[in-house]
Amino acid sequence: MANTGKILEPSQSVLIVEDDSGLRSQMRWALSDLDVHVAEDRKSALAALRKVDPCVVVLDLGLPPDPNGASEGLAALEAILSFKPSAKVIIASGNEDRANALKAVNLGAYDFYPKPVDIDVLHLIIERAKRLYGLEEENRLLSQEKRETALSGIIAASTEMLEACRMAERIAPSEVSVLLTGESGTGKELLARAVHELSSRNRFPFIAINCAAIPENLLESELFGHEKGAFTGAIKQTIGKIEHAGKGTLFLDEVGDMPLALQAKMLRFLQDRTIERVGGRTQINVDVRIISATNQVLDTLIEQGRFRDDLFYRLNEVGIHVPPLRQRDGDSALLAKYFMGKYSEGLGKKVKGFTTDALASITGYNWPGNVRELENRMKRAVVLAEGNMITAADLDLNSTDTVASFPSLKQVRERAEREAVVRAMAIVNNNVSSAAKLLGISRPTLYQLMQNLDIREKKDSKN
Repeated sequence: MANTGKILEPSQSVLIVEDDSGLRSQMRWALSDLDVHVAEDRKSALAALRKVDPCVVVLDLGLPPDPNGASEGLAALEAILSFKPSAKVIIASGNEDRANALKAVNLGAYDFYPKPVDIDVLHLIIERAKRLYGLEEENRLLSQEKRETALSGIIAASTEMLEACRMAERIAPSEVSVLLTGESGTGKELLARAVHELSSRNRFPFIAINCAAIPENLLESELFGHEKGAFTGAIKQTIGKIEHAGKGTLFLDEVGDMPLALQAKMLRFLQDRTIERVGGRTQINVDVRIISATNQVLDTLIEQGRFRDDLFYRLNEVGIHVPPLRQRDGDSALLAKYFMGKYSEGLGKKVKGFTTDALASITGYNWPGNVRELENRMKRAVVLAEGNMITAADLDLNSTDTVASFPSLKQVRERAEREAVVRAMAIVNNNVSSAAKLLGISRPTLYQLMQNLDIREKKDSKN
């Protein structure tokens, strides 16, 4: 079925699970203003659950084959909540069965009502349960929509990049400081914005500052602000980036280029969350989350005395590595198609795809400039394309940076087999019989494989 783009209305069906046929019919008639379905035991209840997807289930604990007990009813409750945890289950119980009703609530039931049935009271409980279910479902859909929107700009299918996205989703709701590492052009700022959008701070600003793009003598003022007359040219009070990001997120891009003197001031801010503007004496409290990014190896900078280790630990409460494009299998072709569509539409071109040699060129190229380079290259190719297909000539990728040929399946298989055999032999200290068992093949098969791959059996040398 085609997706119309509309959010579906939450289910409004009610399922009544009652073994007494007379009471079952009475309840169905009395609740005729609702979309009511009925079941008489656990099996039929689960069948109805799959068929009608009810938002509310009214469940009698005394179901066959234990109509005088609660074991079957409690088992039905667990099965219903296992299949649909969001369903609101209302337990029917007599006064003598109150303990089991409370047990059912502990197991996840929404509420219980006493027998004999008072239809008005039951109707009220059902309506209240339906409203709560609707609110929870709406919240779930909005949360899902927010996640999809926040990460929609990140085009990826590779395991490495999807893992970075999953990590961003997991840590976004927390208040931890995040350090994004990776080469230039990999999309670190895009991921930082996604973390902000998925957090509770998304109603407040996301303020980015590039620590490498601003001269050292101006960076402190940019971050902390300054008072009027603090230095020559300071003709008025100016609020810094940290204050602008109040209650939101401050993104420190290329944080590895922050001067040492400013690192000390940033560390003090992270410790007590107060700042002083340049030329000021007033302590200003600022509530802000810090996300940093760098294309440098901060451990190396720390060893060289160019970055404070105590600041590193404050910034790196959780680290996310954004892999380079050359390590993201399949993402270069995926991104190329995305940018082709984007610029074909934007530039009024009718480019619809790639020739075979163009795709081979894209997937074989090393992409030293990562996603940023790929986007620029695709924009150029769309402009230069004469027909409706982009060719390798349109891309004009440097052959010295392109893999000579795409590996064949035979080459890939041989590489994987060689790696598996070498690892297995190393694990079992070169015992062929043990290695064969580890690999799930016979000893003769392993010998043949080693011969085909030119892997020599190592013998323990004796002194």
